[in-house]
Amino acid sequence: MADIAVPIDRLHNKRYGKVLCYPKFSAEELRSRIGELKNLGVKAIQFAGPKMACDLHVLGKGCVSIVVTALTETGKTALKIRRTDADRSSMTHETEMLKKANSINVGPTLLGATQNFILMELIEGPWLPDWITSIKGRGKAKRVRRTLRLLLEDCWKLDQIGLDHGELSRATKHVIVDPGDRPRIVDFETASIMRKPSNVTSICQYLFIGSHVARKIQRVHGLIQRENLIHNLRNYKKEPTLENFAKILSSCRLENI
Repeated sequence: MADIAVPIDRLHNKRYGKVLCYPKFSAEELRSRIGELKNLGVKAIQFAGPKMACDLHVLGKGCVSIVVTALTETGKTALKIRRTDADRSSMTHETEMLKKANSINVGPTLLGATQNFILMELIEGPWLPDWITSIKGRGKAKRVRRTLRLLLEDCWKLDQIGLDHGELSRATKHVIVDPGDRPRIVDFETASIMRKPSNVTSICQYLFIGSHVARKIQRVHGLIQRENLIHNLRNYKKEPTLENFAKILSSCRLENI
């Protein structure tokens, strides 16, 4: 089925409304949600992407939400839709976490939010593991190192404001690399300011120690001082200072990028 864009006034059609009220459809709930979309300035929904919901293409599908492309006066955006069976009654928590991340220029830019929706910047690009596999030619190692350095710096900034993302030890679907090779951390639905932040330690475990991505990175970036990195991560966990973060960068051979 081809990608389709549906104007907001046609979303009352049950075929499309079943995605807005996934997985339990209600005509009354649909009317309410369309009202929320109008308040957000959404003009149309584009059903496109690698996932499926109710036989329509979507960008993403999880336990809490579905993500689609929304068209507004300013262009394409990403729209996160709260599932009707989600373990939360609103998108308020994730909205607040994303606002906090945006305060240090991390995460997709928040454009608006209601009880059931988050409207944000649409970040286009591959997931980090796919990006590493896809880039070719001279300068590949330099590009990878620069992107990894930027990613660690964003994690450092999150640690400094006390915001723990919560999913970066398994970050395969949580980091998109945009067309400028900038890594963008996404999906703050399990983020918290109530637990001790561990963004730097989590992303280092994912990138350099215990995942299939670590092997991909090693083939491009070369060997790192693994035992030294583990030692420095332990010290950083006790004292998340700039000095200890610099030692982590050195262990990862990312200090002079």
